[in-house]
Amino acid sequence: MLEKFERYFKKLGYDKPTLIQSKVYPLIEQNKSVLGLSPTGSGKTVAFLMPSLLNLNLGEGSQLMIIEPSQELAIQTARVARNWANLLGLKVLALTGGANIKRQIERLKKHPEVIVGTAGRLKNLIDDKKLKTHLFKTVIIDEADDLLQGETLTTVREIVDNMMSDVQLEFFSATETEILEELDHWFGNRNIQKVDVRNEDETQGVVKHGLMQVLRKNRNKMLARLQHVPNFKALVFFNQTVDLNKTYSYFVHNHYTGVAKLTSDQNQNKREKAMNDFRLGRVKLLFTTDVAARGLDIPKLPAVVNYDLPDQENEYIHRVGRTGRMGENGLVINFGDDHDLRDLKNLLKNYQYDLKPIYFLKNKLVDEIPESVIKAEKMKKLAEKNQPKQEVNVPKHSNKKANSIKASPKKSNSATLKNKRKKKNKHTKNKGMRKKWRNLDNKNSK
Repeated sequence: MLEKFERYFKKLGYDKPTLIQSKVYPLIEQNKSVLGLSPTGSGKTVAFLMPSLLNLNLGEGSQLMIIEPSQELAIQTARVARNWANLLGLKVLALTGGANIKRQIERLKKHPEVIVGTAGRLKNLIDDKKLKTHLFKTVIIDEADDLLQGETLTTVREIVDNMMSDVQLEFFSATETEILEELDHWFGNRNIQKVDVRNEDETQGVVKHGLMQVLRKNRNKMLARLQHVPNFKALVFFNQTVDLNKTYSYFVHNHYTGVAKLTSDQNQNKREKAMNDFRLGRVKLLFTTDVAARGLDIPKLPAVVNYDLPDQENEYIHRVGRTGRMGENGLVINFGDDHDLRDLKNLLKNYQYDLKPIYFLKNKLVDEIPESVIKAEKMKKLAEKNQPKQEVNVPKHSNKKANSIKASPKKSNSATLKNKRKKKNKHTKNKGMRKKWRNLDNKNSK
């Protein structure tokens, strides 16, 4: 390892390279194409950055491209890349969708050696002849299992096809899919060397996987309660943006603080603000979809909450990989009814996750509820069940009267007042007439 890199490596607090870093370093340094597979949080970004940067020449144009699946991950990788590239005097530029493209084109004129971006934006700039490809030596496809599917597979292949035929390709992922076994078929016969350390790596801390029985109608209230757990902070994953927005509206409407959302339909400024606030601890709960499930590094994130359970094993692996990174402990809370949680167990039966019940009790998360609490709850329910119903006293009426009352419509207040006035006027008039007759009688009697 370069001496500058070694000093910076130790400055970051690392005693030695992780397994994936030490395994791929010599291969990449020798310009060989590789497929690196290692668990989430095992240092894959640094694994491909250190040796790849050493192969670049200062001031000779854009030579290294890193393709990421999301804006957040591209910005994060660009930030990490700058820290390492600055040690060699190299420049890094992030090119993501949602950002000002004119400003990006202006910055491209400064010929940065390293380009980090999302596939769509990179392809557009290449097609518009704004991003030249003839000088690129290396292309890194991060989160390859995600990028190499659907439309993005076609986009990534078109980007690579624009490069020189001898360009070095590097693929990195935490999970393996079928296409990663067929890379030579999709990207030409490049003799891609596979390095898989998933079963050997020990960088992940202890992560507890909890099953919490919560009906869907009660999940918002449970999220609000979790905020009262000391030092609690979590990424909250939803399957659909529409459900995420409903929950976010519930929290805003009820004046809960410490919540934010991160969705693909937000502009880049709002997404960046949400991530920064969450990283800095201004936000306790960050609502998101699988847009934030991959690669995002949030140091010492205590927990992940699956508001909606994922449908695929890989989704679960990447979501829960946001906590328990680089030796830190973590917690995963899975919401669902009895049926949902049973399905999750079946989904993950081939993985070594220890899925156990977890409960919320007096602002704490516990593995089991004390017998005394269970007994007290039973007694309370029994008392409520046996409590006599209060009888409502209904005045007795004859059938005839009751029918007449039922049949007669209620009069409005104005009508009632009018009738009262009429009665009062009539009574007053009669009283005056009686007095007049009385006076007349007295006069006649005299």
